[in-house]
Amino acid sequence: MRKNSPLLTKPQNLSRGFTLMEMVMVMAIIAVLAGGVIGLMKNFDKTAEVQQAVNDIRAIESALKQYKTLAGRYPTTDQGLEALASKPTKAPVPRRYAAAMTSVPLDPWKNDYIYKMPGSKDPKTYELISKGPDGQEGTDDDISSQDGAE
Repeated sequence: MRKNSPLLTKPQNLSRGFTLMEMVMVMAIIAVLAGGVIGLMKNFDKTAEVQQAVNDIRAIESALKQYKTLAGRYPTTDQGLEALASKPTKAPVPRRYAAAMTSVPLDPWKNDYIYKMPGSKDPKTYELISKGPDGQEGTDDDISSQDGAE
């Protein structure tokens, strides 16, 4: 081998580290990515709350079907969802009764679910409603068992 071969000499360029500009650029890229992830996580919370409300409505619907199987009918609006956890005292009082739930859950925004029998959109059956994030009935963010979105 020759003495002046590029492979035998110590390259000066390999011993240097990152420049300040390169470090700043990497930090900027990481900050942009982290900001995007944090922004997405906020939307996941809202999506999770809506999905929890949908899941609660499905569980309540299952309990309502169990109630109807024993009592022969769904609870009235007056009896409400409490009829699923304790025997109704308001007429019509079912002859056969078994609690279908230990307690009726609150929606993810800590509001009671609204029960209507007959429902406002389909009067042939009940309707379960969560008032949604704003806590007010009749607004666009309401979640209803009769919307078909569940």
